[in-house]
Amino acid sequence: MDYFPFFLALRGRRVLVVGGGEIAARKVRLLRRAGARIRVLAPRLCAELDALATQGALDWQAAPYSAAAIDADTWFVLAATDDEAVNAQVAADAERARLWVNVVDDPRRSSAITPAIVDRNPLLVALSSGGRAPVYIRQLRARLERELPPRLGELLEWLGTQRARIAQAIPDMVQRLRVWERIVDGPVASRKLAGDTAAADAALGRLLEAEQGAPQGEVWLVGAGPGDPDLLTLKALRRMQQADVVVHDRLLGPQILDLVRRDAERIDAGKRRSRHTLPQEDINALLVRLAREGKRVLRLKGGDPFVFGRGGEEIAELLAAGVPFEVIPGITAANGAAAYAGMPLTHRDHAQSCVFVTGHPRADGALSLPWATLVPPGQTVVIYMGLTRLEDICAQLIAYGAPAQRPAAMVENASRAEQRVIVGDLATLPQKVAQAQPEGPGLVIIGEVVRLRAQLSWWR
Repeated sequence: MDYFPFFLALRGRRVLVVGGGEIAARKVRLLRRAGARIRVLAPRLCAELDALATQGALDWQAAPYSAAAIDADTWFVLAATDDEAVNAQVAADAERARLWVNVVDDPRRSSAITPAIVDRNPLLVALSSGGRAPVYIRQLRARLERELPPRLGELLEWLGTQRARIAQAIPDMVQRLRVWERIVDGPVASRKLAGDTAAADAALGRLLEAEQGAPQGEVWLVGAGPGDPDLLTLKALRRMQQADVVVHDRLLGPQILDLVRRDAERIDAGKRRSRHTLPQEDINALLVRLAREGKRVLRLKGGDPFVFGRGGEEIAELLAAGVPFEVIPGITAANGAAAYAGMPLTHRDHAQSCVFVTGHPRADGALSLPWATLVPPGQTVVIYMGLTRLEDICAQLIAYGAPAQRPAAMVENASRAEQRVIVGDLATLPQKVAQAQPEGPGLVIIGEVVRLRAQLSWWR
């Protein structure tokens, strides 16, 4: 970390600004918002600073810089001239006086830097790249300006007035934290952000009344997508930060698990190809038990929980037990793998339909798939959990009439940095996959769209 981030309380304190041009004016605007007493040292002032000096909003000394300007009343120094030698002298004098100094656009001579700011007072967001990537910081600031509601400051001020009321209604600290999360992520905040304080107050009253008594647990079934953490939904990220405990599959990469709240308990359900640490029935019972203990349970699954994720079985168990739950869809593995491998699932010239099937055998080891419906041309077939029986699957498709030269591919670790794509056809793919010995989650895509990879592949 190149800089230690902190905020300065400058209200009523003297700040020396050396320079009177447009750059100095930009810094003075921020200093005035912070309530600083501003002294500008410059032979001439730009129109904006001249107007402020005339109004008495700043103290102007019409003189060239000298070290005497940094006196005992100075708390912070800012050099904003167009003379590099003067800026260097200001920095050296401030250093000797043991004062923080910012030299505009010169981080080498600055002991403090002024970051890009998003101001929703009392919320203040400061962004910096240490002078390395100002364009990126500017773009990030613009994104935050769009994301943070204009009335966010009003909301935060109002919530500050409600703290005692909330603490009195909900004395338990853990439960009160949950209530606060429901406040900022629910109708209370939305009413206030819309400018309707009366409706926000009423919504808060209803929430506090409903939360009386022991905290009630709940379960969130969240789809984590194919692997790239950037493909998580915003709602999934919120729930990952709110959960008390996460029950996850081993297929999930560490980058996604790192986004879960740090102090949340982690339980590895162990679902992996050919290896199940916990049977599905035990997972169902675990979710119910944790929720009945009053915990917010994140059931985190790769892909989408309703596409071969057994999410239906889990919520059926939750319904039977009377446990509140929520389902948050994710990008299913087929969409992620096809997109990142450059093989569209449908294409006007190659595939007018798409079929998802699972290659996971039944308990007796038999594969029971509608083979005849999987062999017609003009469609894409995506096989989940089919690597262990890939040779049998390809042989059956050929036996039911699919040409042995029909293109087929295996996508391993789709959308992750270690993604690997193996391309062949129904006759050759099983041997190619066996030689590659994939360890990560893999998906099989069969159909003419596989040929498009040579033209459309964009990943890396």
